Amino acid sequence: MTAPDALTDLEHALNDERRALLEHDVEALLRSTQAKLVAVRTLQGLPAGVAAPERVNALNELNQANHILLSRRRREVNWALRHLGRVESAPVYDSSGQPGARPQARCLGVG
Repeated sequence: MTAPDALTDLEHALNDERRALLEHDVEALLRSTQAKLVAVRTLQGLPAGVAAPERVNALNELNQANHILLSRRRREVNWALRHLGRVESAPVYDSSGQPGARPQARCLGVG
């Protein structure tokens, strides 16, 4: 595969990823992430300097924009889980030094 082909594949994967994030489509997000990883691995296997730097920079900016959107979605999900009283996995340790999450009880209604 040539660098332009790999860059085109990466661009399609990044655009699909963005669309999946905007549409809250988990299956499409998983597919696009897999396609993105394949394209990146292909690019990493090519000799240095064969990819157009300006196109790589543009794709990097698109990837960063997707990262920001993904972070926003993750915060939204964590907020919703927290307010529903669900236990979030957190980097905390119990009294024996084992990693784990502390249960957070929350009353969601008055009975």
